[in-house]
Amino acid sequence: MCRNIVPLHNFEPAATDAECYDAALQFVRKISGMNKPSQANTEAFDRAVDEIAAATRRLLDDLVSTVPPKDRDEEAEKRRARSADRYEALREFQDRKKAERVAAS
Repeated sequence: MCRNIVPLHNFEPAATDAECYDAALQFVRKISGMNKPSQANTEAFDRAVDEIAAATRRLLDDLVSTVPPKDRDEEAEKRRARSADRYEALREFQDRKKAERVAAS
């Protein structure tokens, strides 16, 4: 799943229409393979974003939950921590590979 798309369900305050639109835009960008469509594809691209944003809004409005709403700040901090862990692991891997190349030469 695209890391830029974050869960929107069961937060207090509820997800905004802008958040639904942003998630839809990321989704359409991912599946279309383009960040910005050509003029020939702009109408289809924008229509898809609008339809997916509307479907996302309906979905979020219709979902029910028995658990208390999540705190946005806590969830954002968890995402930042996971991201930092991923990038640190990548840095360590790159450093190890670089050291192996240097040692082999």
